[in-house]
Amino acid sequence: MPKVGMEPKRRAEVINATLICISKYGIEGMTLDKVAEHASCSKGVVTYYFKNKESLIIEAFKSFLIYYGKKINDEIQQTMTPNEMIELTLKHILPPNNHVQGTINVSDLDGIENMFIPHEDQAKLFLHFFSRAVLDQKLQEVVAAVYQEEIYGIARIFDYGNKLGSMKVDDSISAAYGLLSMVVGLSFFRVANIQPMNQGDNRYIGEDYVQRLIKS
Repeated sequence: MPKVGMEPKRRAEVINATLICISKYGIEGMTLDKVAEHASCSKGVVTYYFKNKESLIIEAFKSFLIYYGKKINDEIQQTMTPNEMIELTLKHILPPNNHVQGTINVSDLDGIENMFIPHEDQAKLFLHFFSRAVLDQKLQEVVAAVYQEEIYGIARIFDYGNKLGSMKVDDSISAAYGLLSMVVGLSFFRVANIQPMNQGDNRYIGEDYVQRLIKS
């Protein structure tokens, strides 16, 4: 049994180690032994928090998805315009192609500003989790719950833009649904290395969608 007071830290370490293993080996190749090795703990500690591999996969998937919302909510400021809020949201849910080095950390124990997933790992995790979710109802429920919350969050920004007169969005929920579904599709294209016709970063497609909702 872990030492008293170490529970949050240990859980975070196990989740981070799980995401690292899934990125490196895939979901099928991820084992509790490998997770324990990457978390620098015993397999008994892993099973103390997560009774089996399936429960660990679900919790890791939740942490992966929630990561984006936490980063967005932490950086959005009330002084921002609705346009700036949407730009920030798009930056996180479809980040620019970059090769910033670092280690996966989806825990906010040390501050949300220290949460980080390298771009390459984001792409790999996205592919592994969503491929599994196609046939896994529990993972479908996880992504549906998280994405529904994100849709309402984006819709609130559109409503705010309408209120201030800087945007013209007739149906904010549908517009938010459209933006998020576009981002998911663009993410798959990135993973599959399907390049946009102009050979640029495919983020411009999402940015163009947003610009159509902004008043001149």
